[in-house]
Amino acid sequence: MKKFRIPIMLVALFVAFYQQKSEHPNVIVTVLCVAVFMFGMMKLSSKIPPKNNDDDHEEI
Repeated sequence: MKKFRIPIMLVALFVAFYQQKSEHPNVIVTVLCVAVFMFGMMKLSSKIPPKNNDDDHEEI
């Protein structure tokens, strides 16, 4: 599934930037593309383990 998310995210990012270059950018398309990109980033970053993997959490 990761292999499909990255190209979809790249296409959404490209479309969002391409929309901004046009004379009358469509806001809805831009917002949808940014939402798709952010959702994909959330899904990909959830797979990354935390840096500090302590079981007991020390509170300051």
